[in-house]
Amino acid sequence: MLRLLSHFRTSDRFADALRVLLAMLGVALYGVLAKQPHVMIGLLLGVIAAALAETEDAWRRRLQALIGTLLCFLIAAFVVEALFAMPWAFAAALTLGSFLLVMLGAASPRYATIASATLLLAVYTMIGMDQPGAAQLPIWREPLLLTAGAAWYGVLATVWSALFVQHPVRQSLARLYDTLGAYLDAKAQLFEPMHDLPVAALRAELAQINTRVVEALNDARGTLIDRLDRRRPHAALERSLSLYLAAQDIHERASSSHYPYEALAEAFFHSDVMFRGQRLMRALATACRDRANAERTGSAFRMPPMLRGIVHDLRASIDRQRRAPEPPAPALLQALDRLADNLDRLQERIACAEAVEAETVDRSLHDPSPTGPIEALRRIRVQMTPSSARFRHALRLSLAMLIGYLVLRAVHPEQGYWILLTVMLVCQPSHGATRVRVLQRVGGTLIGLLVGWALLKLFPSPHAQLVGTVAASVLFFVTRFRRYLIASAAVTVLVLLAFNQVGNGFELIAPRLLDTVLGGAIAVAVTLLVLPDWRARELQALFAALLRAQAAYLEAIAAQYASGKRDDLPYRRARRDAHNADAELSAHLTQARDDPAGQHADADLVLRMLAASQTLLGHLSTLGAHRHRLSASADAVALQAQARDLATRLRALAEPQRADARPVAHHTAAWDDVDVPPGDASLQQRDGRHLVMAQLGLLYRQLPVLQELATQTRNPSS
Repeated sequence: MLRLLSHFRTSDRFADALRVLLAMLGVALYGVLAKQPHVMIGLLLGVIAAALAETEDAWRRRLQALIGTLLCFLIAAFVVEALFAMPWAFAAALTLGSFLLVMLGAASPRYATIASATLLLAVYTMIGMDQPGAAQLPIWREPLLLTAGAAWYGVLATVWSALFVQHPVRQSLARLYDTLGAYLDAKAQLFEPMHDLPVAALRAELAQINTRVVEALNDARGTLIDRLDRRRPHAALERSLSLYLAAQDIHERASSSHYPYEALAEAFFHSDVMFRGQRLMRALATACRDRANAERTGSAFRMPPMLRGIVHDLRASIDRQRRAPEPPAPALLQALDRLADNLDRLQERIACAEAVEAETVDRSLHDPSPTGPIEALRRIRVQMTPSSARFRHALRLSLAMLIGYLVLRAVHPEQGYWILLTVMLVCQPSHGATRVRVLQRVGGTLIGLLVGWALLKLFPSPHAQLVGTVAASVLFFVTRFRRYLIASAAVTVLVLLAFNQVGNGFELIAPRLLDTVLGGAIAVAVTLLVLPDWRARELQALFAALLRAQAAYLEAIAAQYASGKRDDLPYRRARRDAHNADAELSAHLTQARDDPAGQHADADLVLRMLAASQTLLGHLSTLGAHRHRLSASADAVALQAQARDLATRLRALAEPQRADARPVAHHTAAWDDVDVPPGDASLQQRDGRHLVMAQLGLLYRQLPVLQELATQTRNPSS
């Protein structure tokens, strides 16, 4: 039990749970002392809406967001109150409002969170208006109660943020290093020395984990940005910034691919080299997780002492291969040397992640938030097209809300607004995700109704039920991201116990179950039938965006082989954009495989596209991980010429009218003209010339594969 409590205290949900607990206890205490249970219901729902609108900002920006959130809540609640008795006007406002609130999220993730919570509060207002006797109450009562509950939680959360500045930063960094550990573990599977290594399937799995790494990097950047805004941060934030920048470098090195893994596995099948490389990768994964635990608990990080020995064993194994009577090809040995160098540098980077790198003089971060209302409106306007996933989601959700309202008017106008709540909560951007969410919601509701019924029978005391309400609310916020089935059960128990304070909770059991099933069925039907043929068109756009992002990343890398390594903001943005594009493609393909509307896409095409994307990014990351200024200016000029040529070809593949043209066979004549002392292979290796030549050659080999995939995204049946 103590171990469980200790684990919970260090989890990223502990602070959220504690804030919700304090807010709910405050509301419950007020309700008991004031003897006004009707008031308490509105306050509880306001607390829930405000907690769902919360973002991990510093207290100043959080206060600004709170003021905007409360204003949105007030407007939404008063609109519901004003139009509730006019069905047709209400239906029109519900449809238009749902669409506009979803589209508002195009401006930034913060806007999206506030907009979603505003729609939720509007539905809460409908549920409050639907209760017996609500029509006789003043029009301002329900909106003010809901907003007061939201304000109470918002003030509590803002004070918490001002007192515990470092906690969200530490938690986001802990999640980041945990995902890096998972990525290194998955990458280690590619070092398995076996014939017919399933590289495509392993790379597809790696792509899924890479998506989580990219999300964790973006989350960590978001928690750091406004805490570093326009002021010199104190030592703790400087350390956190160093850890974040180190994580970017670790990710680039972990993503690198020095040589085709099938060839390495085949060449060293009877050697221990691959095993030792795999062992080192897994030890580095463990070190990343140890660093995550250190951040989470606030303890000192210690690098596992065995790592140095593992690195030494790998280098000794490579030297034995070099001294063998029949040594492997020089290209294979050079690839192993570069791999060992990269893993050694990766080990050093994990060990000294808090240190400021000499190359990272520019430690600024790019803020993705809109610079003002005009920029926010521009982002929304860009998304106003059927080719936008957000536009399609807004259209589907607004249509589903309208259908849900019509159904509740036709089936049972009393207690029917739970249908709209279910539609709003389960309707996801993809049909596959919606279907999963509906199953979890219905299952959780059924479990919650059974548990709630039992609690109502066992604990008839209102005070005991109030304790259960507070406990259920905390459980909901602890589990809502990772255990939605449990979260649905918890919020169902919360509803039964809370509404039993002012009426008969048993009367809610049947309507709640029926409305959840109806709302889920509406959401599934709408996401299946509305714009069902979008996937092939969006797949082409995402693949084109990936090729353009990889081309820009290549150009940014090549520039630093001429000027020297600098982890400046433009380079980090180019690298992040490339990984973001890969993550978006990976997420899209995962959804497509789970979506009946997307199952016309060939499963082999899905795997090959993920594998090609990861292969391309792996070779680019290798060039990025080893970038330095080439000693010969002619080499730098030749590299930039080849990089421009390759980037041009990648961008050509991204253009529909040019992608079908056959790529011209590559040549490396520019490198052949460089004056390198004959027979001085060590100079070539030290200078990095051989590495650059090898990686460019591997990138050029990918062009026919990428061309075939680009053609198939436009003609899935070909």
